[in-house]
Amino acid sequence: MTDRYDSIQHRWFEEVWNKGRADLIDEMLDPNVVIHGLADPSGNDVSGAEAFKGFYKGFRGALPDIQVTIEDTVSEGDKVVARCAVKATHTGDGLGVSPTGNTVEFTGMCMTIEKDGRVVECWNSFDFLTMMQQIGLISPPG
Repeated sequence: MTDRYDSIQHRWFEEVWNKGRADLIDEMLDPNVVIHGLADPSGNDVSGAEAFKGFYKGFRGALPDIQVTIEDTVSEGDKVVARCAVKATHTGDGLGVSPTGNTVEFTGMCMTIEKDGRVVECWNSFDFLTMMQQIGLISPPG
């Protein structure tokens, strides 16, 4: 495992997501980053650090106490994969439904490519379906 990449993943989730340090986004993301698996308002992959800031503001605004725990990381070359567990309380607007006060818990994975100390491309695969069911945005099957 390459500690340099491992620490970027850990720092990203701990500082930006868990502590709400939006000021670090420009430091840690390449301005032209492409983030697959997160959608902009048009339904396209988030493209660029500025577009990510919009996604982040809405998501973290809806789940302000979000805590992302990295359970495992694997790295090879310039790629790092993190397996994560997410827990938060839906107390704000920003996900298309009024705050419910519901606790959400879901899992996911994130793979990044880093260059010159910044993330240049990222693939996310988080269980947003479970999260949407937990806040009542969609009904569970059955």
